Amino acid sequence: MQEPGVGASEIMNGIRHVRPGGGFEPKLTLFDKTQVNGDNEDEIFTFLKSACEFTDDTFASGLNYSPMRVGDIHWNFEKFLIDKTGKPYSRYHPTLITTDTISADINALLAA
Repeated sequence: MQEPGVGASEIMNGIRHVRPGGGFEPKLTLFDKTQVNGDNEDEIFTFLKSACEFTDDTFASGLNYSPMRVGDIHWNFEKFLIDKTGKPYSRYHPTLITTDTISADINALLAA
């Protein structure tokens, strides 16, 4: 949980007044923080991780949840692409994802 703040309203205040600040109002729905790994992970991440091949089998130092499992999400920039029926299509490692890689997959899903 890198983003400071507890709950969507507190995080939104950080966006408005600190980073980027200046009264910035994002045009998106901001949800509360949720766990992506461990005993308290949100069921959506259990579903996504079970439906897509994992991208890495190593663990970074400093992780503090339990239990650690192969297939866990290792960094907040890891992405999942979901098709229009709600089925997970692909999972992208944060160091390997590029605009070209994900654009081709998005276009393939849009054309399907």
